[in-house]
Amino acid sequence: MKSVIKGAGYILVHTPDMVIHNGTTQTTELIVNPESEYLKELPSHIRSFEDVLSYYPNQVYIGNVTPDELAEVPQPWCDKTCPSNGRFGQFGQMMPQEEFLLLMQACDVFDLVKLEKDFVAENKAKLAENPLIDEAIMARITDGIESAEVERLVAEEHSEGLYHHDKLVGCVNRAHDIDVNLSAHVMHENIADKASSVLALLAAVKNAGIAKEDVEYVIDCAEEACGDMNQRGGGNFAKSAAEIAGLNNATGSDCRGFCAAPAHAMIEAAALVASGAYKTVAVTAGGCTAKLGMNGKDHVKKGLPILEDMLGGFSVIVTQDDGVSPEINLNILGRHSVGTGSAPQAVIGSLVTDPLERNGLKVTDIDKFSPEMQNPDITKPAGAGDVPLANYKMIAALAVKKGDLQKADLAKFTVEHGFTGWAPTQGHIPSGVPCIGHVRNAIMDGKMKRVMVIGKGSLFLGRMTNLFDGVSFVIQANSGAEKAAGVSEEEIKKMIAKSMKEFAAALLASEEE
Repeated sequence: MKSVIKGAGYILVHTPDMVIHNGTTQTTELIVNPESEYLKELPSHIRSFEDVLSYYPNQVYIGNVTPDELAEVPQPWCDKTCPSNGRFGQFGQMMPQEEFLLLMQACDVFDLVKLEKDFVAENKAKLAENPLIDEAIMARITDGIESAEVERLVAEEHSEGLYHHDKLVGCVNRAHDIDVNLSAHVMHENIADKASSVLALLAAVKNAGIAKEDVEYVIDCAEEACGDMNQRGGGNFAKSAAEIAGLNNATGSDCRGFCAAPAHAMIEAAALVASGAYKTVAVTAGGCTAKLGMNGKDHVKKGLPILEDMLGGFSVIVTQDDGVSPEINLNILGRHSVGTGSAPQAVIGSLVTDPLERNGLKVTDIDKFSPEMQNPDITKPAGAGDVPLANYKMIAALAVKKGDLQKADLAKFTVEHGFTGWAPTQGHIPSGVPCIGHVRNAIMDGKMKRVMVIGKGSLFLGRMTNLFDGVSFVIQANSGAEKAAGVSEEEIKKMIAKSMKEFAAALLASEEE
């Protein structure tokens, strides 16, 4: 049985006030150096919602601009205006902060998110107009509380403030008096993750053209962890998001592997469907508030706007073969094993050339590679360079060594077989999967045949191992669709005529007997 990609959803949430109040770079600076010039300058570098709508990489993420079109626009992009600047795209949407705060409350099932009543009254109708938000979600939003009570909770009860246009409009309360795993800070982080995942799930289900009841299993692959002092990362984000999204027939679980988790989750989803365990599986992930403004100091220093002001989210629907949708080929899987090591050549070999060689394929048999798809507008000013481009150069160099590519074609390879990065630096969000929506379109249109998605992760960040991690998989044209496309109308007529002739002869023979 084959697994196919039925649809995908991609969402971005503009959270400018969370950059200042919740991004780790900023909250750490406030503790270490509260009078720093960076914190003083930061507010003047915050983008408006109109700014983020007209930013090229954001429009690629939600599907209004293709990666090829982005590649034609000279970098940097932050000083340019994208003509496609709507908040809704073919894959999803960009949600403004005021709507998201209301969605966070709708995703809270323990009465922890409190919003000021005037703020609710002013913005509730806006969220209700969102085509993905139904009456069941809207019914979860309360009328709100007095502003004085919000101020008291933040000042006296250690609640995490919720701000809009630098004004306190709500808060997230702690869920336990002494358990740090249920502190207001952690609850804020986790509810924001959950809410962005819910929005992505709703977009993916809509785009896949399936009913909510069709989803039987959900895999969450974000980088957050929810639990209490007895099981700090017990979960389950997947099932909690499915509950709010209305996926009533679904169960689910969380997959964690730092930035590599989305690729792991996609392989797991494909395997679950191929085995017959579940017919429809949703892979999903919300955004990470801690990473907002992560490279803000470098951006402000260079006079740039704060480009890490968006929470990312994505969801992919994997189903049993429908005869047309692109397949996930479970025979071509790369893996960074325990014994692989961290040398760049060994890493690329284990993830790219090894699985291809096992299946009799060359590097050049893959139309496009999608590794860490970070937006170079963000990473280059911070000194990290163009991350996708660096990956393509390593793949090309190994392809030359393997004899799959001529040395003279090295520069051409990065253009012909690579994507220009466009994803926000939300850790797991850029890790290979941002391409899936665009790739599905290209394969369905016959413009591509095979694409390799590569997820890589830094396991050493958890201080439990020094190991690196990574897995890869290939998305390819549906073999049934290819086979059907390879038969001409004339050949079909000949086949029908031949069958009719054989049937007539058999009928005549039976009558003679």
